[in-house]
Amino acid sequence: MPRKKVELETNGAELIENADVKGPRQGSFAQAVDAVGTGSMLGYRLEQQAALSNFGMEALKSSSVADLLDEAAKTAALGMRASLSKILEYRKIENDLLIRAGVGWRAGVIGEVTFGADMESPAGYAFHTGSPVISNHLEGEEQFRTPLLMIEHGVKRAINVLITYGGGRWGVLEVDSSSAGEFEAADLAFLQGLANFVGVALDRQVAEDRLSQALDYQKLLVQEASHRVKNSLAILSSLLTMKAKSSKTPKEADALSDASDRVIAVARTHDRLWREAGGDTIDLRALLAELCETLSEQLEHLDIRCSSEEIEAAPDHAVSFALLVTELVTNAAKHAYDANGGIVHVALTHDGALRQLQVSDEGIGLVPGFNIETVSEGSLGMSLIQALAQSLGGTIEIVHGRGTTFKVRF
Repeated sequence: MPRKKVELETNGAELIENADVKGPRQGSFAQAVDAVGTGSMLGYRLEQQAALSNFGMEALKSSSVADLLDEAAKTAALGMRASLSKILEYRKIENDLLIRAGVGWRAGVIGEVTFGADMESPAGYAFHTGSPVISNHLEGEEQFRTPLLMIEHGVKRAINVLITYGGGRWGVLEVDSSSAGEFEAADLAFLQGLANFVGVALDRQVAEDRLSQALDYQKLLVQEASHRVKNSLAILSSLLTMKAKSSKTPKEADALSDASDRVIAVARTHDRLWREAGGDTIDLRALLAELCETLSEQLEHLDIRCSSEEIEAAPDHAVSFALLVTELVTNAAKHAYDANGGIVHVALTHDGALRQLQVSDEGIGLVPGFNIETVSEGSLGMSLIQALAQSLGGTIEIVHGRGTTFKVRF
């Protein structure tokens, strides 16, 4: 009888295998094995159940198909007390079975050697029919051919089971032994249980990969939308600037210029959001540097000097921060200097547990008795500065001296 299938029955004989794959026994399984004896058939079956249990837990945590298959191959060899095991993946185009993982094989086998997927191959037969195959006497096998790799490793018996997952047949799990003896129906139950665990884990991995792809696609859509918004805002800012240059009154020109500055601040923030899409925070130092560069181009009579510590903030606060910087700088441009311009310092620092935005000039200073609460009632710029600081949960301090300094802690 060179070949046996599922219709095998346990004969009660002990299986002794020269195994070079060992692993720890834990908890109640270890106690049960010690109670019945590691050399007994019952102890052997309990060890198989422990191996299945441990693999099930590892499969739930695995995020890599390669790691999953490696662990499955080790578990198969450990549970069968065998020195050789392999996992073969079916490749439809090549119509073969590639060794994806294994234990005990010579170098250059894993990921390179393939077996035929035809019905004359034990693995091919198991794959196509779904029927497990046990060959306990390969030297006398008549129905199946013995692959050269197994001959090289002195394999005397083999057991193959099908691995299935949601997409259908995936491949074959096989354990090989170079010692005499017989694989039994109980061994088949263990190996098929392990193959089923592998299939479920592969299903989970496929689902997670699809979800990841969907999230990546969603991220791409968000980036594209944000990028288009930024470009649209930049175009709007340019139109406002052009309109300001052709305005008939200085008041109208100032209003259009202010609007252009605010729009471009929002555009810069969207650009930063687009580039950092998916993150929980926005790099305020990078955003501030870009804002200062843009404001320097728009306010050519100002020498804007910008510095910042490494500070991040929630994306929801980025737009308010950008608009606040823009309002404070343009305020200095309008009220601190004449057409000849001057220096404006912009600094972002940590102040204990808070962040501090400081915008200072060296201009003519504020009028005596200046009160932001009173002035903001008739000034859109000051009203915006107050509102934006409040949206950040911040407070405003105005320091009089050589010029004026606005400190916003938030």
